[in-house]
Amino acid sequence: MLKERLQADMKAAMKAGNKPRLGVIRLINAAIKQREVDERIALDDTQVLAVLDKMLKQRRDSVSQYAEAGREDLAEQERFEIRICQEYMPAALSEAEIDALIATAITNTGAVSIKDMGKVMGVLKPQIQGRADMAAISATIKAKLAG
Repeated sequence: MLKERLQADMKAAMKAGNKPRLGVIRLINAAIKQREVDERIALDDTQVLAVLDKMLKQRRDSVSQYAEAGREDLAEQERFEIRICQEYMPAALSEAEIDALIATAITNTGAVSIKDMGKVMGVLKPQIQGRADMAAISATIKAKLAG
């Protein structure tokens, strides 16, 4: 389980005295714990990946905002946090794999227009979560359904 791996890595970072890494792992654990408390459930690996995916998206947005503002020090901190979070994400999908998954989802749902986009995304999201940029996936699906 991903949560156990995070706990083990946190202990290893403590023993090694790696404070920057320890801080990021604690942020991840805090986000997971917050969602567990809010929803009164224990998160499984899929849900933990969703939390990590959300954290990555927030940090990518922050990097661009800090870079625009000329705060390279803060942007670099966010990049460091992105690198640590990505260690816990599954391997990214290739373009060919993404296209195949989209084509299969469109066929399986019987989608024919943009109105069916929600059905296609509902099928794809569990398969792709954390392994590809959902905004890019959404744009690809729109293009396929529009054309």
